[in-house]
Amino acid sequence: MSRFPQIVQENCRDRGRPARNEREARKRIGAKDFAPVGAFPGEGARGPSRIMRGLPSPRSCVEFNTVTIEPITLQRIAEVTNGKLTGDDKVVVTDVSHDSRRAGPGSLFVAVRGGLFDAHKFVPQVITQGAVGVISELPAADLPLACAWVQVENVRRAMALAAAEVHHHPSRELKLVGITGTNGKTTTAYLIASIPEAAGEPVAMTGTVEYRLGPERFKADRTTPEATDMQRMLRQAVEIGCKTAVMEASSQAMDFHRCDALDFEVAVFSNLTRDHLDYHKTMENYWIAKQRLFDGRLGSRPRTSVINLDDSYGVELAERLSKEGLHVVTYAVVADADVTARDPEFSLNGMRFNLRTPGDEREFHSPLVGPPHIYNTLAAVASGLALGYGLDVIARALEKCSGAPGRFERVPHDGDFAVVVDYAHSDDALLNVLRTARQVTKGKIITVFGCGGDRDGSKRAPMGEAAGSLSDVVILTSDNPRTEDPETILAEAEVGIQKTGKPYRKIADRREAIFEAISEARNNDLVLIAGKGHEDYQIIGREVFHFDDKEVAREALAQKNVQAE
Repeated sequence: MSRFPQIVQENCRDRGRPARNEREARKRIGAKDFAPVGAFPGEGARGPSRIMRGLPSPRSCVEFNTVTIEPITLQRIAEVTNGKLTGDDKVVVTDVSHDSRRAGPGSLFVAVRGGLFDAHKFVPQVITQGAVGVISELPAADLPLACAWVQVENVRRAMALAAAEVHHHPSRELKLVGITGTNGKTTTAYLIASIPEAAGEPVAMTGTVEYRLGPERFKADRTTPEATDMQRMLRQAVEIGCKTAVMEASSQAMDFHRCDALDFEVAVFSNLTRDHLDYHKTMENYWIAKQRLFDGRLGSRPRTSVINLDDSYGVELAERLSKEGLHVVTYAVVADADVTARDPEFSLNGMRFNLRTPGDEREFHSPLVGPPHIYNTLAAVASGLALGYGLDVIARALEKCSGAPGRFERVPHDGDFAVVVDYAHSDDALLNVLRTARQVTKGKIITVFGCGGDRDGSKRAPMGEAAGSLSDVVILTSDNPRTEDPETILAEAEVGIQKTGKPYRKIADRREAIFEAISEARNNDLVLIAGKGHEDYQIIGREVFHFDDKEVAREALAQKNVQAE
């Protein structure tokens, strides 16, 4: 429960029960002017984003008409982070930021030492900007500056705890859904977010493609925002009337403590396949990181865990959580589960299946295409039920939701072949999207794909093998080569294609590769452009260039039409 001062508790009794959170307190005492500390969303990896514009500045206290919630002091921050405080413990903290550009008056700057730079070099700057102190793993004596200093054991963990405290734990005033797994997180997030919207409620969402606060949408800086950003956004979500928030919880983000101090109503596990081994090194480490969402290492455990039983890791997780007495809701297509789908039918126009839940059974249709989206849909159904929505509302939402941009997304045109853009950037994801393509394609499948540079190189040959195994023609090209030589990346992926014996070409220029694929397409064929999906950029060297697969595909289609005239 949020830390209310005694005056709020005394004025918020209901038959002897104290208010559970700030939303309830405000409702009971008729508050009309509520603006929480730091009530604005956060900054991204590239600095303050558009999400900041037009939102209020942080206040040093929260007002419920004449009732005031005590501001958070440095003493309180030291307590919750188990830190050693040097300086005035009565100083009020109005915000927590890891970005020196955001660390203004009243803020507490978190000095993180990363792989590329050490944020301690910005400490003098933030002090001149009005920051009231610094959280650091270094002792205060190491940087003799005239400011308060909180030395902690783990700066990322402390950042999450401090941000949650300053923003009065907004996740406790929402029903927060976290989604983790290798594939399906983004589409599942869109599907779940559509449910409260169908019920007429605003919803907040963070994920790979975008961040949402009610009707406002903002381009995502990262899949899972930094803890400081997330807590700001959730506080703003509460204030615009959201009851539900949905977020993707990536394994690396959880390792970096970005999800610590969040209280989850529902946690979803989709699946686990090879990915991100450049960071995790082993599948075991990857699996351990994913389990943070369920095992209490974030600070609490979800009220309900929604788990895919057609995944072996999901079976292991569900069995363990059930033995521990936790509430588990399962979904599957093959295995027996609480929420299942039977007799699926697929086409390029969508899918149909018989939806079965513990209390109902009905025919269900969706505009989403392919078997992977059955799993995403079942996860959303199970989550919607766990959130307390009726199946009629859930079905109405999901039967209209077109999912996330760049996930088996068709590029419309008048030709008699299909062009599809998909985000698949691992061998398992590529196999899944190609299986879908094979089910709905009468002609050839022409696949354009590449592998990212400066990322897990061990998946390049498997991706090549996946592409060749289910495609008729493969055009191997660049994804985001970054600082690697594109030809070297292509050569490593080529090894996998060669195992399949399928015809292929190497065209490092992605634009040229897309034009080549579309020029080759004939009646009933399908051109799959994989790897980048919703992304509108390409990273070559250290420069970022505008590049949108859908835009380039439309240009290629226009050229093909002109040539056909």
